Amino acid sequence: MSSDTLNLFSFRGKIKILHLTWVAFFITFFAWFNHAPLLMAIAKSLSLSPDQVKTLLILNVALTIPARIVIGMLTDKYGPRLTYSLLLAIGSVPCFIFALADNFVQAAIGRFLLGFIGAGFVVGIRMVSEWFPARQLGTAEGIYGGWGNFGSAAAAMSLPTIALFFGGDDGWRYAIGLTGVIALVYSVIYYFSVTDTPKGSTYFKPKKIGAMEVTSTGDFVLLLVMKVPMYAALALLTWKLSSGVNLISSLTASLIYCGLVVLYLLDARKTYSINREVLSNPPAPVHRYKFKQVAVLNLLYFATFGSELAVVSMLPLFFSETFTLDPVKAGLLASAYAFMNLMSRPAGGLISDRWGRKPTLLILTAGLALGYFAMSLIDAEWPLYLAVAAAMACSFFVQAGEGAVFAVVPLIKRRLTGQIAGMTGAYGNVGAVFYLTVLSMVSYQTFFLVICATAVLGFTALLMLEEPEGQMAEVLPDGSVSMIDVA
Repeated sequence: MSSDTLNLFSFRGKIKILHLTWVAFFITFFAWFNHAPLLMAIAKSLSLSPDQVKTLLILNVALTIPARIVIGMLTDKYGPRLTYSLLLAIGSVPCFIFALADNFVQAAIGRFLLGFIGAGFVVGIRMVSEWFPARQLGTAEGIYGGWGNFGSAAAAMSLPTIALFFGGDDGWRYAIGLTGVIALVYSVIYYFSVTDTPKGSTYFKPKKIGAMEVTSTGDFVLLLVMKVPMYAALALLTWKLSSGVNLISSLTASLIYCGLVVLYLLDARKTYSINREVLSNPPAPVHRYKFKQVAVLNLLYFATFGSELAVVSMLPLFFSETFTLDPVKAGLLASAYAFMNLMSRPAGGLISDRWGRKPTLLILTAGLALGYFAMSLIDAEWPLYLAVAAAMACSFFVQAGEGAVFAVVPLIKRRLTGQIAGMTGAYGNVGAVFYLTVLSMVSYQTFFLVICATAVLGFTALLMLEEPEGQMAEVLPDGSVSMIDVA
């Protein structure tokens, strides 16, 4: 077997780490989207209005925006083994909170806190990048992301049946509570089963923690610009909660807006503090990286993963309302969209490894724009099988695009991989908040067209991406320089 081939039937060395890590990611998504296939039962049990249901969808992705940034920093500092284990354990708590909710406010709190577990994806990106060489990295990251992402489809397929098994009005509570138990148990298994790096390898850590390092003044300005949409997404969520469902008062919303402005200014100040030395004394060319690479990947993940989060959340309702289906059947059909993760995301990484990162992204981004345009045309006149086929075809380009994005992320700067993955991942959630807010105000058809338009913008930005080549430099503890292949 060639060195470029992964023996996925093995359970040793790096393949063991890959399997254990994608399972951890699978469980985070299984728990994070435990509500989507049960929304109709939850709404009936808690007497929720349609606006309140849509608000829960937005809340589910809100906390993940700052969480992915923070978790990325913690991963780079303390290692993926400890970070992933703690995230799974802590993330189980909101599952129990949501399962025990008796009204909209309690459910909203549980749903908001559950966004924390959605940051788990970032941790595995760093773990996999430590164990696999560049020539296999796209494929390995694609398998990690694709098989782990299938957790949302598994939830859609299994949780309605589990709820029916327990039966009664509280069946959905037992199903959601079970996801918390699984996360808690696996947190212990993961901690005692993995290591951060292969034996003898160095785990490179950032020089400072608290903000991302850059290597030029222009990159510093661009970093500050790219932080704005993340705060804007939280402001958008606040607006929705105050004017949409009146969950918070206008005064509270105004205070939150002011707080977000202050937080951004403090964040900018901290970023300057971390990078002050670099701005006055730029590092040698061998130690530099281009932040524009990160900015382009952020925009692409906004359109790919952001749209997937939004569509996975709304697709059961879309099929149910468009084709008048019962919740279980609608959930099973909608799971076809996420089901494609099993092959699509690994395919995106594999194609990137074989034929280049940038060409792959260009083709896949164009494909997802066309896919969402096709989905905007779906109505009750369509044969159901054709609508499901259109959703699956669209999802291939979306998820393969995600795999291709994270085939590039670990090749930018090794010691910052967690933070870069965190920011890029956060942009996926920024996209989800944006798209779900749009969904709350427009028809399903317009919703899909808006995603199509943002994909076109992402394609334009992609033209500025540079194909990773050569080597990146990292400094060993003894001061010597280690060169890491990126091609």
